[in-house]
Amino acid sequence: LNKIPTIGHSGVLTSYITAIKYMSKGTELIEEGYNKYNGRPFKIATMSRWTVVLSGERYVKELIRAPNDILSFDEPAIEASQADYTFGPGLFTHAHHTETVQGAITRNLAERFDEMRDEIFESMEEYIPLKKDWVTINAYETMLHVMCRTTNRYLIGLPWCGCRHPRYRYLNEQLTGNVLEAATIIRAFPDTLKGFASKFLTRVGKRMQEAHDILAPMIEERLVQYSQCDSERDGQANDVVTWLLQTATHDYHLTVRDLVKRILMINFASTQTSSLVLTQVLYDLAVRPEYLNEMRREADSLIEKYGWTKAALQRMRKVDSFLKESHRMNSVAIVIVLMVRKTVKTWTLSDGTIIPPDVYVGLAAEEMNKAEESFQDGRIFKGFRFAEMRDGDGELDSIKYQMVCLSPESVLFGHGRHACPGRFLAVYAIKAVFVYILLNYDVQMENGLLERPANVRFEISTLPDQNAKVMFRKRREFDL
Repeated sequence: LNKIPTIGHSGVLTSYITAIKYMSKGTELIEEGYNKYNGRPFKIATMSRWTVVLSGERYVKELIRAPNDILSFDEPAIEASQADYTFGPGLFTHAHHTETVQGAITRNLAERFDEMRDEIFESMEEYIPLKKDWVTINAYETMLHVMCRTTNRYLIGLPWCGCRHPRYRYLNEQLTGNVLEAATIIRAFPDTLKGFASKFLTRVGKRMQEAHDILAPMIEERLVQYSQCDSERDGQANDVVTWLLQTATHDYHLTVRDLVKRILMINFASTQTSSLVLTQVLYDLAVRPEYLNEMRREADSLIEKYGWTKAALQRMRKVDSFLKESHRMNSVAIVIVLMVRKTVKTWTLSDGTIIPPDVYVGLAAEEMNKAEESFQDGRIFKGFRFAEMRDGDGELDSIKYQMVCLSPESVLFGHGRHACPGRFLAVYAIKAVFVYILLNYDVQMENGLLERPANVRFEISTLPDQNAKVMFRKRREFDL
């Protein structure tokens, strides 16, 4: 490890100076390393261990090809969320909910899209009434409400309608913050005391139990129905409960508590992340009105032809490009080091770099997503960048530059077998809300300012300003 270049201090004690700096200026340290070492691996000290940072297509491919017994995907995720002590034991032992997300949750998007659309319409009209005069709202809070309702309408649906259960919705909106806050506390304790810390020093256990109590009656009823069915789909609702039951591999997966944990985990991974991305997009729309009319024309014409459907959204190249460009410019909404793995055994890279066990390895995602060699004028926002690239002459150009598609040059959703499995649900939900806003509202920042709210950075996290306000009014006709 000593042979790998270091950003900051590398001594046994002095490295903690860098680790402390990393907590507030992690993004600056990674940018420094990326520019200084020009694609070579470098390391940064954090409070718990060294992190080796890679960049470039070459290392992306090496990272995704490494077997699980060399690089662990699960261990960083478990450590970040302290899942055994926040969600409860066993969640990652057999993580069949990931198969559910990759399979049924993605596969049913077209069939269940009407329900998502209806929830978007109803929630937007509730939180942002269509009025002639400007209405000022907190952008992040409002988008969180809308995305939570939309996601849970898709996952659970009607008539139980968890998406409109006020307390259940509140618990899901706060879930990510509650879990990560609890995980920070729990990580400070040795394994023998983690259970004590979780129970007595955090509120996550009580919140999980409260969500369990809300969901339990419905799930108990569904388990009885499932046990009486002759086939997996016979008489079963087409929702996340059925989809989880279909991918279950062990008896304990067929229990109320396990099903609740996995439904909450899916919410944990989707609701707030999607809300953060949508908030970033909203800020970009508000300060870049020059893109508005072209996206409106595209959306109007395609909805007139295909209706308010997934098929119409799929054909909106300019809208998709604007969303992807916002996502590219604002990293991946949450972290600027992506595809983090933990070395289980010594890992040797093709350039001879040797990384010992118990080290985190990740990609400098933010810098890669703005690299000049991949994107001309990579640090400048060009809303229709990817729409123009989709018009190229390459055989797959019309497909590979969509927001949901993966690329080793631009790691917006990761890459390889562990890429974000829920990206299709997230992108279509974000796109549907965004198109509804385009077609029904005029949007501007508070007081008509054209200055974009600065992102908030902590360690390797990049977040939108959660206090910024955006103004809405009922759409006026635009110039043709």
